[in-house]
Amino acid sequence: MKWTGRNKLIVAVLLAGLTVFFLVKGLKKGADVGLFREVEVVKGDIEVTVLATGVVQPENRVDIKPPISGRVEEILVQEGARVKKGQVLARMSSTERAALLDAARAKGDEELKTWEEMYKTTPILAPINGTIIQRNLEAGQSFTSSDAVLVMSDRLIVKASVDETDIANVKVNQLATIVLDAYSDKPMEAKAIRIAYDAKTVNNVTTYEVEVLPEHVPPFMRSGMTANVTFQIRSKKDILIVPKTAIRGSGKPQVWVKGPDGEKVEREVDLGESDSKMIEVVSGVNEKEILLVPEYRPGERKTGGSPFAPGQGGGRARRGGH
Repeated sequence: MKWTGRNKLIVAVLLAGLTVFFLVKGLKKGADVGLFREVEVVKGDIEVTVLATGVVQPENRVDIKPPISGRVEEILVQEGARVKKGQVLARMSSTERAALLDAARAKGDEELKTWEEMYKTTPILAPINGTIIQRNLEAGQSFTSSDAVLVMSDRLIVKASVDETDIANVKVNQLATIVLDAYSDKPMEAKAIRIAYDAKTVNNVTTYEVEVLPEHVPPFMRSGMTANVTFQIRSKKDILIVPKTAIRGSGKPQVWVKGPDGEKVEREVDLGESDSKMIEVVSGVNEKEILLVPEYRPGERKTGGSPFAPGQGGGRARRGGH
């Protein structure tokens, strides 16, 4: 056979086509088989939670204003002091008394003492049980009846902003954990005491305010501190859990189990609770079996989750040592 330029071109094209065919086939096979990591089915705990941020604020803030204008003679409390309703917080002189005392002082101590006994100071009383959170004046300063001499709060709470997609899971008296940014190593047990009926929308994000009361208010907790609140929705203990990325299939959920000879064995599973990363497998696999979890599936965009995820996105999973 005489090799012409046309024949050589045809053979070259055929060889190039076969090369591309087998190369692509090999790449597909490698992508389908090689890009896996092995994950053992283990027993652990799943906690479904809702996360929110908030600010420490007084539940009820009371500005203590004197009934008349005058001058502060004595302040008996400091910021942070716990006081009872009716307790004397400060003593004041009216404008008239202050003027009389100033005139008497110029005449001597005896004259001053006489007027002080005749014209008593006016006490400023605590209107509620609570904590002094602001002390705005010192002894000797003058004020008007519109000035807040002291500020009180009955108790400190956290007002947390919960996304509207999570608010259905938060209930009054639901347990929660508060962690202050300033004291991240000192979590506080708490509970939700009130859920707002009116939403707030900022930058197209709709949230509801949830008031969270600490079980015990520590002395380091201050109004205005930033806090992270974790609402405990539900939990399951000692269950079989696997990564969400191990679940595949568009109908009945499936996993790939590593067979005796290392081959992939496709198996249907029934799923239960889930959190942000892990999901419960009710049936279909056994503890200590090895799953083949694809790092990337050809033709699919790589994501961090699975379509089979009935739980909340803010949850946590703990793996057991079984």
